[in-house]
Amino acid sequence: MHVMESQPNIQLVITESPTVPANIQASINPKTIFSSMLPILTKFHAGYFRITLSICGQALLWKNLSEPPTDAHIYRRMLNMLPSAAFVLLWSLALLTLVSFSILYILKCFYFFDSVNSEFLNHVGVNYLFAPWISWLLLLQTVPFFAPNTTYYLLLWWVFVVPIVALDVKIYGQWFTEGKQFLSTVANPASQLSVIGNLVGARAAAEMGWTESAICIFSLGMVHYLVLFVTLYQRLAGSDGLPAMLRPVFFLFIAAPSMASLTWISIAGKFDYFSKMLFFLSLFLFVSLICRPNLFKKSMRKFSVAWWAYSFPITILALSSAEYAHEVKSFIAYMLMIILSASSVLVILVLMVFSAINADMVFRPRDDLIPTTSSSSNESLNLGLQSSISVDGY
Repeated sequence: MHVMESQPNIQLVITESPTVPANIQASINPKTIFSSMLPILTKFHAGYFRITLSICGQALLWKNLSEPPTDAHIYRRMLNMLPSAAFVLLWSLALLTLVSFSILYILKCFYFFDSVNSEFLNHVGVNYLFAPWISWLLLLQTVPFFAPNTTYYLLLWWVFVVPIVALDVKIYGQWFTEGKQFLSTVANPASQLSVIGNLVGARAAAEMGWTESAICIFSLGMVHYLVLFVTLYQRLAGSDGLPAMLRPVFFLFIAAPSMASLTWISIAGKFDYFSKMLFFLSLFLFVSLICRPNLFKKSMRKFSVAWWAYSFPITILALSSAEYAHEVKSFIAYMLMIILSASSVLVILVLMVFSAINADMVFRPRDDLIPTTSSSSNESLNLGLQSSISVDGY
């Protein structure tokens, strides 16, 4: 009698390996990611850095207002009640925005160098190449992690100032060698960004205690500011050369003397007569512009990135008014500081809301600016980018 041994019943179950859905696979494809960024890169230009200018300038204003008061005036104590966490949050937002925009522009330089070169050769666009470096210098002056007398501050200052000096050689060298006729042709309100870049760099140097370097860069900017101011002042009535949608750029007339006033305070160590003269000049220009609303009527019909040109000049003027109020300690000076500071905060909040509402329109190029075929992608893209500069402006 045979004993039947029981064999274990083994079943081999083969399951299919989980597969990634086709739509997820397409989304993680590097080519798909790049193609999704293509519309943004075709639209993006250096003029978008006016957004980072505004936010970084606002961070500098909040840092100034949140510092412990040196006088016991009630208005100064009221402003000092601003929560410190608000400044840290604003500084973080400025850093995140500036890093994101810098990465976008680096990608554009790498993939669409012809478009960047067109900006460099454009008499308006070349001025906005100063904007990223100005933003970084403003952010450096508000950094809460290390003091101005540290090695990190010094190294970053060199990194941000060298490109400004290189652009100075290009722009100011052309003005000097080509003469008055060339300057009167290419000069526009955006040209003042080159001056502001020098002034911001000089103020950062003065914060480190590098007085000689600060005076050197300050004098370079101010001499060319005088030449530029006279040239533009004679052509104010000829604003027809500037498209109506770019009229907000006229507010840069306020930013240059206001920034010069702040810079000289850092160099001289006090709000002296020269700083007051520059502050009063910027205040006069501000009143002159807000009394002419018809100049900006056409530009306000439809939202554009050019609206951000309002914020940065008003913020720098508010900073100058804060220094002036600290110096004279009068009721009118403190009320002026409060009004300008509140206006600066209100303007940037309104711009943020409008930018969020119109984000799809701001970063979406026209259909004819996006290449549709791979064979002619480079040619059509270059043509589209050049068209975007002329249509969207700076």
